[in-house]
Amino acid sequence: MIDLEQYKLIVESSPNMIWRSNTSAKCDYFNKTWLDFTGRTLEQEYGFGWVEGVHPEDLDRCVKLYMDSFKEQKKFEMDYRLKRHDNEFRWINDRGIPFYNKQGEFIGFIGSCMDVTEKVEGQRLREMAQKDSLCNIYNRQYSNQLLIKELKQAQEHNGSFCLLMLDIDDFKSINDRYGHVSGDTVLIAVADALRKELRAFDILGRYGGDEFIIGLVRTEFEEALRVAKRICNAVAGLDIIVTDSQNVKVSVSVGVKSLESEYSLDELIKNADKKLYEAKKEGKNLARG
Repeated sequence: MIDLEQYKLIVESSPNMIWRSNTSAKCDYFNKTWLDFTGRTLEQEYGFGWVEGVHPEDLDRCVKLYMDSFKEQKKFEMDYRLKRHDNEFRWINDRGIPFYNKQGEFIGFIGSCMDVTEKVEGQRLREMAQKDSLCNIYNRQYSNQLLIKELKQAQEHNGSFCLLMLDIDDFKSINDRYGHVSGDTVLIAVADALRKELRAFDILGRYGGDEFIIGLVRTEFEEALRVAKRICNAVAGLDIIVTDSQNVKVSVSVGVKSLESEYSLDELIKNADKKLYEAKKEGKNLARG
């Protein structure tokens, strides 16, 4: 059985950064790994001294989560940036759990931290490669990858799959009249509206310029057409503030195509595009399939 001294030795030599707080929520212990990381003394870190090393952008969120979890006596996990001894901020994964004495009385929290900077930055790089930086939806390349995967699954299992191609009606006039910054504001607002009308597993991408592409997974044509009409109504209902004194109304035209005899994604996109241009010719703010 491990005695107290052996336990202290294990905690002190742990590769993880260990901390402990008492019933006042103030920290009263940090192991050597933590202190080596921050380059600070126990006295500097005691109480809430440790928050001095938390990145200003993460501080409020970090402290709130900690205090809320402490009050509810429930475990938590969070990532935040902490200043290392060389003044570089590193991403830390911090897990805290409540602990109790032999009588079952709550006596504080104990936590374990790991430097996860490489993991966090790697995830951010992946997201940058997948997302359109303006609209925060999938970019054309990555959405195409996902659409091809779903298309193949539908073909192999004789499943249903529908593709929507849409663009913003008369978008050029918005750029010409109000400027490209206002045009970007419109693109962001429309992308947000599209996202709200879709399920979590549907695929939404920016195809290029003011054009968007949507893959409706396991969806029959009639339901896809209803979704497209709902999208038209949602976008038409937007009141987008583009300048301090100017709001604009926009609309979208949508082409809907269900998977039938199409062999490839390019072919499905081509056929959905034909339906999009039919909607344009018929007066815009329409969905056609």
